Amino acid sequence: MARMLVSAVRHKAALQLRARTAGDDPTGRARAIWGSPGERRFTPTDPIWRVHSNGTMFLAGIRALLLQSLHPVAMAGVAQNSTYRDDPWARLQQISGFISYTTYGSIPDADRLMARVSKVHSRIAGVAPNGRAYRASDGDLLLWVHCAEIESFLDVHQRWSRTPLTRAEADHYVEQTQVAALGIGVPDPPKTVAGLHDCLAAYRPALEGSTEALDVARYLRKPTGLSGASLLSYAGLYRGAVATLPEYARRMLDLDLPAPAHQAALLAGRAAVRSIQWVLDDPLIQDDRRTFKQL
Repeated sequence: MARMLVSAVRHKAALQLRARTAGDDPTGRARAIWGSPGERRFTPTDPIWRVHSNGTMFLAGIRALLLQSLHPVAMAGVAQNSTYRDDPWARLQQISGFISYTTYGSIPDADRLMARVSKVHSRIAGVAPNGRAYRASDGDLLLWVHCAEIESFLDVHQRWSRTPLTRAEADHYVEQTQVAALGIGVPDPPKTVAGLHDCLAAYRPALEGSTEALDVARYLRKPTGLSGASLLSYAGLYRGAVATLPEYARRMLDLDLPAPAHQAALLAGRAAVRSIQWVLDDPLIQDDRRTFKQL
């Protein structure tokens, strides 16, 4: 009886998580990604598959958004051309869809999506609060967003995955992420972990805790559409995301914590990741991927 109750609780959580990340028709999207015939670029043994299918991605995604917000021009592009405040879950579904298609989808499907994203970027332009004109297709901005995202995914995976990557596998992961990056116009994305860190370091002089960045940090602390147990679970993810940021990023975002609170936030983050992974182990989530294994 107890085992059945636990399974029912996990299944309910899996349904909610699947709906949050996949939208109104999660079964249809799963079939489109996993069930579409055709050659894939990556396999379940590849580092990119292992990282992107892990429960660490949920916390890492929050960390990436916080880190990305520190570039004032990139942040202006999001603030001026995104509806993340009005419908944050739609934005989450777009991001998770892009990662899923380019990691697990057929090559033709992934290529079509990358071309569509590039076309959208080419139409977005504006002026940041610091007076700098920008286009979403600017290579400098695309490279920053890519590197901040991939470093976040890798950092959290290496901290809290059950099976962290070896040094060689981590380099291979960074190299594999070049495919999607090049597909949307990122110029010369890094190929190694060392190159990834060097690239991020080169952006340090351009980063700041702008009004927009601080606003994002406040919003991400308690986004709309969450309550009860969902909000409690999210709080652990957010605290862990903040605690894993580089020290300079926490200072810029006014999120630095004394040592005891920092350690408590790390523990909360690890517990939240383990909880997410437990949900992802539900048969419903695994069934989404079974079709691929039968292709």
